[in-house]
Amino acid sequence: MEKSDVKSEEENSYVSCYPNTRRYSLANTMATNRQQYHTDNQGYSIDVPGSDDEKQKQKKKQETKIDMPSSQPPSYSSVHEKMADKKVKRFSIHGMMEEEGNALKPHQEIAALSLEEKRFLLAVERGDVASSRRMLQKAQETGYININCVDPLGRSALLMAIDNENLEMVELLINHRVDTKDALLHAISEEFVEAVEVLLDHEDCSHRDGDPHSWEALPHDRATFTPGYMYIKKNKKKSLHSQHDCHFITFISTDITPLILAAHRDNYEIIKILLDRGSTLPLPHDVRCGCDECVTSRQEDSLRHSRSRINAYRALASPSLIALSSKDPILTAFELSWELRRLSFLEHEFKNEYLELRKQCQDFATALLDHTRSSHELEVLLNHDPTGPAFEHGERMHLNRLKLAVKLRQKKFVAHSNVQQLLASIWYEGLPGFRRKNMALQSLEICRIGMMFPLFSFAYILAPHSSFGQTMRKPFIKFICHSASYFTFLFLLMLASQRIESVMDFSGESSFDDDVPTKRGAAPTLIEMFILSWVSGLIWSEVKQLWDVGLQEYVHDMWNVIDFITNSLYVATVALRIVSYFQVQKEMAIDIYAADLPREKWDTWDPMLISEGLFSAANIFSSLKLVYIFSVNPHLGPLQVSLSRMVTDIMKFFFLFVLVLFAFSSGLNQLLWQVSLMWYYADLEKKRCPDTTTTVSVTNASDPNACLVWRRFANLWETSQTLFWAVFGLVDLDSFELDGIKIFTRFWGMLMFGCYSVINIVVLLNLLIAMMNHSYQLISVGEIF
Repeated sequence: MEKSDVKSEEENSYVSCYPNTRRYSLANTMATNRQQYHTDNQGYSIDVPGSDDEKQKQKKKQETKIDMPSSQPPSYSSVHEKMADKKVKRFSIHGMMEEEGNALKPHQEIAALSLEEKRFLLAVERGDVASSRRMLQKAQETGYININCVDPLGRSALLMAIDNENLEMVELLINHRVDTKDALLHAISEEFVEAVEVLLDHEDCSHRDGDPHSWEALPHDRATFTPGYMYIKKNKKKSLHSQHDCHFITFISTDITPLILAAHRDNYEIIKILLDRGSTLPLPHDVRCGCDECVTSRQEDSLRHSRSRINAYRALASPSLIALSSKDPILTAFELSWELRRLSFLEHEFKNEYLELRKQCQDFATALLDHTRSSHELEVLLNHDPTGPAFEHGERMHLNRLKLAVKLRQKKFVAHSNVQQLLASIWYEGLPGFRRKNMALQSLEICRIGMMFPLFSFAYILAPHSSFGQTMRKPFIKFICHSASYFTFLFLLMLASQRIESVMDFSGESSFDDDVPTKRGAAPTLIEMFILSWVSGLIWSEVKQLWDVGLQEYVHDMWNVIDFITNSLYVATVALRIVSYFQVQKEMAIDIYAADLPREKWDTWDPMLISEGLFSAANIFSSLKLVYIFSVNPHLGPLQVSLSRMVTDIMKFFFLFVLVLFAFSSGLNQLLWQVSLMWYYADLEKKRCPDTTTTVSVTNASDPNACLVWRRFANLWETSQTLFWAVFGLVDLDSFELDGIKIFTRFWGMLMFGCYSVINIVVLLNLLIAMMNHSYQLISVGEIF
């Protein structure tokens, strides 16, 4: 090869410089490295032929100092020994410079290449198969070059061929027994399918049972496939300093297997090749696992232990791996999504990574719905039960898979247009053409069915197989009948709350007996008997649901918990009414006028009073149940979801609110040496109250307003109530004008009250409003299920 040719080839050659996407001339790179190694004219450098001028060549040779025989090419070990005698500055592959006392690891140092080794790497980089074959054959005969040498970037010839996707060069290097090391991982990372097959065949031939594979046998400190982040877009590597428009991010670690890395790339072909060869990916241990392996791994390197779990789950979440390895991809995606959600709560540090993988599983399961071509295929998919027989067209649809999706909160799957279309056809079954009618006709149809709910109910109970009984099984008709029944129940509650008990005589006049319902131990009225019958039916419905779904599934729905509380309040009301009745009957045996005792003279904890309080609370819960019924409306439904979400926000706010309330209540109620600040002056106000004074007032005068003032700060409980009602503006500064209070004490109390108003009323209330607004925005865009 002529010198001019060498110069031309070296000037036109480029090297792919990972991780940057720029390409540099190999000759320029080696010249720069030579200058870095040359320190005080005593370093080691190798000249690269690059000129036809013999004088310039001789001049460069004079500047080059080689302390070894010229007939023998320099080796890395000799150069390392040469440099060991001096404190030489070294440069890592990332451009960092360190002294030998703090030197980098061997695999990060720039290797000293001979001229022939540089030519060999240059030929491989350019894809010159003929020159590479000639050099490899000569190296086998004479050993004049190290065929496993690496360039300043730490790349061997095999890695260069893989980066350039030169299959012929890869086969040539493998046939000449080049050390593969972790080349298989690099080929998978580059998604070079043909090279993966060649390397796997080579691994099968060279691997012996019991020995680690080539990528496993490589020491951690000498692995070129080092841990780090790689930003991938359209299968091309991007620089760490240029992270814009990245398709996905993958963390590459030394404990990654070929199957895990292929799953990270989501390459269907490579994953199939590895699975066909028997590669497996076991599930990682639970995050709370206490086995010896997990305990040891956490003690040695807790970060690597957590990252290895994330890498495993990132591989398990690969759509291609799920499709190739699972018999039921949708079920696998559902279960994996739920597990990733659980891990996001357990490992808060990696919550974003787990939630991103969860979203990937949800998207994959939802994407499979796009491939359903008919209603029959969709019915088979949504009614599939792994433990039962296959679904046949015409059978009653139980929608087991859809119920599982709701249970595991697969919002996108449930909200898919294909699923919603099937649900709509099932929902309006039995009312053909209902959706095509205008709003007026639809309203008339709903009213007609609602008014006939007693007939449908009796037909369903007495003749369930009749036409009327079968009609009651239709979802929309069942919903209308249940809603009509519940509205009737609420109407009865309204009548009971107004104490409407009338007896119509033959003249058409009505007479009201207002005394009977207010007496102690009064018997239930006619309306209350109707209410009791409805409550019995509601309790029986809840018992059936609890029996069908089980306790764990029953309490999973918060509306079931509210129904349980409501029914418990009604049962407690009935029980206390019975207790009150028998108690009054027992007292009437002694005093016949015991039942006529005025209400203001009743005992504070009289069973009748407690039953009335519980009954009023039950009425509130029963009325709020309408929110659940209106959730089917497309306009009111999102508001119901927002309300349930805001309950969580209110609970968070209430914790801070109570904390601040208690702190200021304690401050206003106490002073130094445990002497009460407001209690003493409140006691003075109590003496001025005409209803409570038992001694001579300090002012010798009675003030009716003192009865209200003294209770404001009488004790810690009263002080807390005062501050609570201050949030709604029901407490003013006049509450601090206590009898005998001093100027400093009043000022200090008003200052505390002002600070409380700023913190709880101005700051925390506005924070609650902001939280609720944020929650509603998330729900409106569909990010919260």
